[in-house]
Amino acid sequence: MKKNSSLRKIIICQAIAISAWIFPQQSDAQQTEAIKYGDFSNWVTRNIKESRLIGGNTRQVYEIAPTKTINGDEAYSNQGGSPWATSNVMAKVCGITKTSNAVFPDERDGGNRCARLSTVLESCKAIGIINIDVVVAGTMFLGQMFEPIKSTSDPYSKMEMGVPFTKRPKALVYDYKLYIPAGNTRLYSSGFGSKKTLEGSDKAEVFIYLQRRWEDADGNLYAKRVGTGRELLSTSTADWVNGHKLTVHYGDISHEPYFRPYMNLIPENKSYCARNSKGKIVPVHEVGWDSPEATPTHMMVMFSAGSGEPYVGTIGTNFWVDNVRLEY
Repeated sequence: MKKNSSLRKIIICQAIAISAWIFPQQSDAQQTEAIKYGDFSNWVTRNIKESRLIGGNTRQVYEIAPTKTINGDEAYSNQGGSPWATSNVMAKVCGITKTSNAVFPDERDGGNRCARLSTVLESCKAIGIINIDVVVAGTMFLGQMFEPIKSTSDPYSKMEMGVPFTKRPKALVYDYKLYIPAGNTRLYSSGFGSKKTLEGSDKAEVFIYLQRRWEDADGNLYAKRVGTGRELLSTSTADWVNGHKLTVHYGDISHEPYFRPYMNLIPENKSYCARNSKGKIVPVHEVGWDSPEATPTHMMVMFSAGSGEPYVGTIGTNFWVDNVRLEY
């Protein structure tokens, strides 16, 4: 399939800028690169007043970026060159301003800050107008969210997943701590319709995908999977697990002994979205496995307190993450 020349120019320019958000660091045995703001020491605090119909409270919504305070209900876009976006958003549904916050700054031993991803039930109630409950699994990823959120439908269309990237890391490395409440149930609640209790407790999820993307003449985006790392974490930890490594496997891994179904190619109906050369947000259709020697054009990294479908989770799950970096 012929690649769009304008997209190639964009990729080249963006790839040159990678150094703006990844910093090399040397360790004793391996070379690592810390993803910018991946130590979670800096946060934007947004003070947003919700609509009077639902109480009119001012709530704090956090973003991973240079330390700053923003007052008011202005739509947020990534600040200070931060590559991170979160599930924290401001929504305006039926004329009502509502916020959702499930990713928080937190402290670990020594006063160092980290990120805490929680699974929460967000409620929005106004008599005679709106009455919704939405399960939100705290999630952070490399990319962007598009505010204001105007509905709970088609959640993937409200985010751009991935950043330009042309290297070939061996692993995604991070520190983490996990708490999953005792029990064996999850809750489904999308905001409209009945809630459902599902069997099985949720798991925290982490993935790193390397893709080689291209665009056709009509602006459609396609990708082949160059590298894969994905894991589900199901066991609470007593303390921090430092320097945990998620290995990146290259090429078609579907027949390897370590392969699990959740490592497979992204299904068509769950395609993440990205901006094409025309500036339009469209699905990225992942159409196959690439050569093990291929050079990627984009990297997708995500951490989440949940691993199920959107609006599904075990309420009370907490997933702490710190010091996210790449190893070569």
